[in-house]
Amino acid sequence: MADEDDEGSATGLPASLEMAWGLRERPGKGPRPTLTLPRIVETAVALAAGEGMDAVSMGRVAKELGVSTMSLYRYVTAKEELYILMSDAGVGAPPALPPEADGWGWRELLTQWAYAQRAVLMANPWILRIPITGAPVSPNQLAWMERGLAALADTGLGEGEKISTIILIGGLVRNEATMAADMMDAIVKSGVAPDQVLGRYVRTLRLMTGPDTHPAVTRLLESDAFTGSDEQDFQFSFGLNRILDGLATLVAGRAEAGAGAGAGAAGSGPEAGAGGV
Repeated sequence: MADEDDEGSATGLPASLEMAWGLRERPGKGPRPTLTLPRIVETAVALAAGEGMDAVSMGRVAKELGVSTMSLYRYVTAKEELYILMSDAGVGAPPALPPEADGWGWRELLTQWAYAQRAVLMANPWILRIPITGAPVSPNQLAWMERGLAALADTGLGEGEKISTIILIGGLVRNEATMAADMMDAIVKSGVAPDQVLGRYVRTLRLMTGPDTHPAVTRLLESDAFTGSDEQDFQFSFGLNRILDGLATLVAGRAEAGAGAGAGAAGSGPEAGAGGV
């Protein structure tokens, strides 16, 4: 059993994450070392951005820093901790809201939140290759959670419904960004331009399907769904707006229910009671 006076026992976090929160300046005592946690994380991120997550290992990071692998373990006790710190550094803090955001409602705020997250993941696709091993506990990740929950402050939703909304939209963001990253990886490996890849796919579908065997696919091919949309982010925008439409119905229903309850409480007699029900 850990000593109650042991550093970190109150948070339950490993020392590396406590340092990320500013709760520890550096591990252990003695002269201030030249190696620091930010340098370790920065080096690991540079490797991931340049060569992919497969290039990131404790040994490789140590080699890039010119130190022994064991020296890293004074700062990061496991590769999984390093992954969390890398992800936190990659996503960064949520961007500042524009001045006009003062007049925004929950829908505009959530839209900005979702698109901002998507932009980060599209710019740093290596983050998508980091396994999710638990709930967010790092500073920037929790700052994003705070921003999303704050957008729902005046909706009348319960706290469980708010976090479920954030998880739902975050899942859409991550899934769409992962699909885009996977497709881009495949396109790069093929050495063919994106328009050519799409053209080949459409031609293949036309050869393999027909109105008798695949009437729905045929209607799709005869439409302009693959080439006619001028909106680059149509699929993401469509999915996000359908989620927000459903949420708007829920929020409106809560507002009506609250107004009805208020009217019932303000009145008296049988009529007021019936209205409340």
